[in-house]
Amino acid sequence: MRFPEIKKDPLLASTHNLTSYQDTCEHFNWQTAQQRIKGGVDGLNIAFEAVDRHVEEGFGAQTAIRWLSKQGMQKDISYADLKDQTSRFATILQTLGLQPGDTIFGLCNRVPQLYIALLGTLKFGAVFSPLFSAFGPEPIRSRMEIGEARALVTSEALYRKKVKSWANELPSLKWVLLYNVTQPLPENCYDLDALLAQSSADFPARFCDPEQLALLHFTSGTTGKPKGAMHVHQAVVYHSISGFYALDLRPGDRYWCTADPGWVTGTSYGIISPLCNRVTMIIDEAEFDARHWYQLLSEQKINIWYTAPTAIRMLMKAGGELADEYDLSALRFLASVGEPLNPEAVIWGEKVFGKPFHDNWWQSETGGIMIANFATTPVRPGSMGRPLPGVEVAIMEQAADGTKSPFKEANRVGELALKQGWPSMFRGYLHENERYQKCFVDNWYLTGDLACCDADGFYWFVGRADDVIKSSGHLIGPFEVESVLMEQPAVAEVAVIGLPDEVAGEIVKAFVALKPGYDGDEALRKILLGHARKRLGPAVAPREIVFRQNLPKTRSGKIMRRLLKARELGLPEGDISTLESDEA
Repeated sequence: MRFPEIKKDPLLASTHNLTSYQDTCEHFNWQTAQQRIKGGVDGLNIAFEAVDRHVEEGFGAQTAIRWLSKQGMQKDISYADLKDQTSRFATILQTLGLQPGDTIFGLCNRVPQLYIALLGTLKFGAVFSPLFSAFGPEPIRSRMEIGEARALVTSEALYRKKVKSWANELPSLKWVLLYNVTQPLPENCYDLDALLAQSSADFPARFCDPEQLALLHFTSGTTGKPKGAMHVHQAVVYHSISGFYALDLRPGDRYWCTADPGWVTGTSYGIISPLCNRVTMIIDEAEFDARHWYQLLSEQKINIWYTAPTAIRMLMKAGGELADEYDLSALRFLASVGEPLNPEAVIWGEKVFGKPFHDNWWQSETGGIMIANFATTPVRPGSMGRPLPGVEVAIMEQAADGTKSPFKEANRVGELALKQGWPSMFRGYLHENERYQKCFVDNWYLTGDLACCDADGFYWFVGRADDVIKSSGHLIGPFEVESVLMEQPAVAEVAVIGLPDEVAGEIVKAFVALKPGYDGDEALRKILLGHARKRLGPAVAPREIVFRQNLPKTRSGKIMRRLLKARELGLPEGDISTLESDEA
């Protein structure tokens, strides 16, 4: 079942960046998008577009980053300050003997040094690869080995706990830059904070060939080693315009992206896109706490808030009445990414904030938002939205001989595909060209996600191709079943998988985490089963429901269905390096 769309206030429509979706798409071309980028005679540089150009254009005094520490300290960094600090970092790289094209890894929490290091690396012309600070030693090491790390930026505490024991065994690693140093420096390490204070701020951004590698984002496969998705400086064209269209970013906005900096969202829309659009980014070092988040939204007068479905569900779990204690009137636009947003969460946002969350869809490989619910378009709860201007999307039909081509009819389920050509498309998997080539058919990038498109051009997520359940001839998307169970007031989160069955082929099994105050007893199980059968029909509804305290999730908030399935069937768990929480 699809929920009715949530209407927009027509009086507000003209105040948003994308005033007419149809007109913009009809007249859009990448040459026009390129004009948003200033560039230089020798090419592009992401850091220049994000920082230096704003200083050159007279906006150096504007706050670029407002950093809030765990202890409640507030530190403002202006665009001029950020230009100064990133130039100092680039000078450090040059002084140490690094070369353009070398790869620098960042193992950092949400601290100013991370943003300085990433932008300073790009300014220098080197490659930056972010890591989750919650990673254990092995996933850190494996990614740095694959990426042939030349330098590492991290805190003294993280280095001693997770890196020091094996750092000398990595032949490519020559330099370790530590911040927050409290003890004598470990061997072969440098004090980053001291070097920043001493280094020259006279380092202009190095303009690069637009196709020069800039960012390396590792994404976990269901099996095997992680993949290093390669992104180039040309991606900044898309970072800039997609933030303008999909997130409605405007100069001077107060913008809060809650994504962990180790995830691609924390780079594309937690750093590059907002700075290119000259907003003030609010960076909060603290972990999730419902009351703290509402207080931050209120006190910092956040205009645009970009978060994850997991966080929204946690706020729902805490109760909407908590939001009533805070002034959230500054909020203009709410968006969500990471996994499909259940319709119930969209409607809850409308009820609690007076405006819905706008879901959007993209991947590490796409580098930027591909499909979105826009500020001026009525939201259809449960839909990913419509393609961004300049992005061509199709649902692929697979013929009996294995060939694939776009469906011509609406409402057909198939693999979501994107026509090559957008600037932030990944240029390869590092050292794995064959794996990369398998992602394409003709000029279409195959995403591995199943979806359908309705008659009005709105796209609806069904599931990962390897998550979809085939039961008694029915093709069942886990997301549809999960969304129906989420309608029940007792339910906080759901994960649905398919299990082998001799008769049906597969049966649906649901794992349910409950809100506080509810008991996972037989009575509640029957209520949930009955609700699902009534709404979905017996062929699609779960045959089994089990209650769990928590569900296994990645650091980016995605529920790991394939891990649940592997455990149920006694299969190898594959790469679980991004696992953050579990039922244990």
